[in-house]
Amino acid sequence: MIAIIDYDAGNIKSVEKALGYLGQESVLTRDPQVILHADKAILPGVGSFGDAMGRLHDSHLDQVIRDFTAAGKPFLGICLGLQLLFEDSDESPGVPGLGILRGHIRRIPAQEGLKIPHMGWNSITYRPEGRLFRGIPENPYVYFVHSYYLKAADPADVTARTHYSVDIDASVEHGNIFACQFHPEKSSSVGLRILENFAEL
Repeated sequence: MIAIIDYDAGNIKSVEKALGYLGQESVLTRDPQVILHADKAILPGVGSFGDAMGRLHDSHLDQVIRDFTAAGKPFLGICLGLQLLFEDSDESPGVPGLGILRGHIRRIPAQEGLKIPHMGWNSITYRPEGRLFRGIPENPYVYFVHSYYLKAADPADVTARTHYSVDIDASVEHGNIFACQFHPEKSSSVGLRILENFAEL
């Protein structure tokens, strides 16, 4: 069973639909016991870093996520869910993130001819040892929607990168913790394979 953590962020149900398409059993929940007893968990979402951290804190889901990841079970952050795993964000100065992984979320710098938010398809380069990318062709295109990007503290955590005005850490893997800045649930067959690879861990 895969628990999809429901914290009133946008774009959560599309992850549930994608897992259903793959035949994976999942539950959309904010119940701490359901999450903690799941085999795997996903933290998806779009929205504001500060608002999201406030909702996680108010519902005590921040500690649930820390406990789940500490238990060593596979955990996947998607888009805002990736950003929340890190220390802080330029979007919400003074608001600490979950701090489960080391790194900072920065605003994508303005560049002539590029729109922010970055919204659309970009190719990524990935490290072959990245477990989410098993069986995926090189330089695949995936779908992004974001104005902020990850700068990971440890390059060894970074499994995929892209470039949009700046080099962006697009996916990370640290032990049992995985995260993607892009939306696998919106990234066609490539994204479905990424979700399937996570489900099969």
